[in-house]
Amino acid sequence: MSKSRSGNFFEDFKPGQVLRHGVPRTLGEGDRSLYIGLTGSRSALNTAATTAVALGLRSAPMEDLLVFNVVFGKTVPELSLNAVANLGYADARFLQPVYAGDTLTVTSEVLATKENSNGKSGVVYVRSTATNQAGEAVLTYVRWVMVHKRQTDGVAAQATPVPALPMHVDPSRLVVPEFTQTRYVTGVTGFDDLWEDYAVGERIDHVGSMTVNDSDHSIAARLYQNTAKAHFDAHLMAQSPAGQRLVYGGHVISLCRSLAYDGLENCLGMLALNGGSHVAPVFAGDTLSCVTQVVDTYALAGEVGALRLRTIGAKNIGTAGAIALPEPGVPKPRFPSEVVLDLDYTVAIPKKQP
Repeated sequence: MSKSRSGNFFEDFKPGQVLRHGVPRTLGEGDRSLYIGLTGSRSALNTAATTAVALGLRSAPMEDLLVFNVVFGKTVPELSLNAVANLGYADARFLQPVYAGDTLTVTSEVLATKENSNGKSGVVYVRSTATNQAGEAVLTYVRWVMVHKRQTDGVAAQATPVPALPMHVDPSRLVVPEFTQTRYVTGVTGFDDLWEDYAVGERIDHVGSMTVNDSDHSIAARLYQNTAKAHFDAHLMAQSPAGQRLVYGGHVISLCRSLAYDGLENCLGMLALNGGSHVAPVFAGDTLSCVTQVVDTYALAGEVGALRLRTIGAKNIGTAGAIALPEPGVPKPRFPSEVVLDLDYTVAIPKKQP
């Protein structure tokens, strides 16, 4: 039996197949610090244990996107080592906080496969789920990825029905931590904007921009143990149409989320990732800016509400004010070439106290 780990190609995936991803990962405070160093995150909930305890949690949970990216990285050897590109996400729910010392294990189920017309690749739909050391699910999501075929002999593979995916996670399916004393948050952040202060359709231009360094995106991919060749192998990528290594899309999401802190300072973490697409590649040296639009507001039970947000990230555009928002209700808008990310997600945020 060969010990050459060449990864799975499109032909290797079958609907109903369950893949158990190797090497569980224990997250620690070092992971949190490195994530902050790579993204500049200022999340009030995730960067100070005192804030988290005051809100009723036992300690500061790990960043939601740190967890997401670590879980994603676990799936790469079996799902996307031979990927052309990761195409999108849907129906992602953060089911409970992950704390320092928790150990994550990941499995994925193949939902559907669809060969591309060029006969050289196909799209694989999977649902990945992460559990902690107690066997409790902490994160679940669907993604679809374009994967190279092993043989391009023109023989078409049998297509399977693409799964029906929700346009967004319904508020009734959101899992919200039991936050208490939420009025504490505004004193920590210095800003008073709470759930009632955000209006559907409101546009928030985030003032900061961030340049992606070669070292940063390489370290980020290593932090998440994402072994995809497109992010690491400069020799291989020099011969590709891109001509150079791609910045891992999850790192782009994390950077835009960190930039989106300005104007959304009192958010208490991501509850769902409704959908998203990497519209165009990002390379070392590109400078990211982003704008966020409030898509909807949900009056949840208790002391918090939720905001459904759409963040558009663009590269080398100067300021967020130059980014055009897509027309509402258009599922697959045509973006200008500078747009790199279209992310639809839901966050928790305190309500005003009576």
